[in-house]
Amino acid sequence: MAYLDHNATSPLRPEAMAAMQRVFEFAGNPSAIHRSGRAARALVDNAREQVARFVNANTNDIVFTSGGSEANALALWGAVQGAADSAAPVTRLLISAIEHDSVLKTAEAIAERTGIERVTIPVNQGGVVDLDALERQLNTTGRAFAAVMAANNETGVVQPIDEVALRVRGANGLLLVDAVQACGKMEIGFPALGADYLTLSAHKFGGGQGAGALVMKGSAPFAPQIPGGQEKGRRGGTENVIGIAGFGAAAAAYAARVDVLQIARLRERFESALRTRFPDVVIFGEASSRLPNTSNFAIAGIPAETAVIALDIDGVMVSSGAACSSGKVRASHVLQAMGVPRELASCGLRVSFGWDSSDSDVDVALAALDRLVSRIRERKAA
Repeated sequence: MAYLDHNATSPLRPEAMAAMQRVFEFAGNPSAIHRSGRAARALVDNAREQVARFVNANTNDIVFTSGGSEANALALWGAVQGAADSAAPVTRLLISAIEHDSVLKTAEAIAERTGIERVTIPVNQGGVVDLDALERQLNTTGRAFAAVMAANNETGVVQPIDEVALRVRGANGLLLVDAVQACGKMEIGFPALGADYLTLSAHKFGGGQGAGALVMKGSAPFAPQIPGGQEKGRRGGTENVIGIAGFGAAAAAYAARVDVLQIARLRERFESALRTRFPDVVIFGEASSRLPNTSNFAIAGIPAETAVIALDIDGVMVSSGAACSSGKVRASHVLQAMGVPRELASCGLRVSFGWDSSDSDVDVALAALDRLVSRIRERKAA
């Protein structure tokens, strides 16, 4: 078996599992004032400190959510509604073409319901956002809200956020950086990024599913979307103590920096072997700066939909370059935005390593790919 889909979900780190198991030892609502409630509150507060250190933020900057998708939607709606009655309301949404669906679809909904203009910012063939196009849009009348992810979930291509932030600040705009895939794979420092809003998700780097965070500047416009007193009135609802505890423990474990060099070595070994075995392989975004763990590639004539199933039967878990929704497969909007021909994009496979990956995973995956490609090409040649 080889689990190589860490960008979808990374297995629980033992530190996160231990922290989550401790929560089962008592029943306590973190808003209650009795001892069990205070114990639950202490766990949440400790995790908030751990996550704040993880991204070099202040604890007051952290709003816990159910995950990255909610955090992205909360940032978009919160900013638009929070600035609506100010002297500088948001009049335009500038969304990079490769954003996660939680950003793309929320921006679409905001545009439909409010009439705020939504503009797509293109990327080049390497998957990097077009800074000139962004600057042209920022210089148009009205205050802009820009969304550019730190690193793409499909290709791993890292975006020039420092340059993006410089341009957005110069135009008095607001910036959301989706760092869900970047955290745990590269250093992320909230103040240094220059973003107004940053989003995180625990299960992408060894925490549990169902816990994430919106990190935001105290001066950033914001209106809560779920009423309630929790999270200092910014996100109502009883906190997910179990998930938050695991989130904090995973963040603290990454701070030790025990994984990044190892996963970078594994990715390099995997791609080197791919080029040797399959000279016609195309690795998307390889000329750009990428996350150390992610490889999105295509071998011509090997359909991704077939490959994902065949590899799974052979004990190798990867994902397709296409996104699946309700059992239907559609072309990857990321590869389309990069100008990849549809026929080649339909062959895109994503391998993503993580904290528990090993050389054995690489060996198993390469052997399975050898068998798969040989079977398909022999069948076509017959």
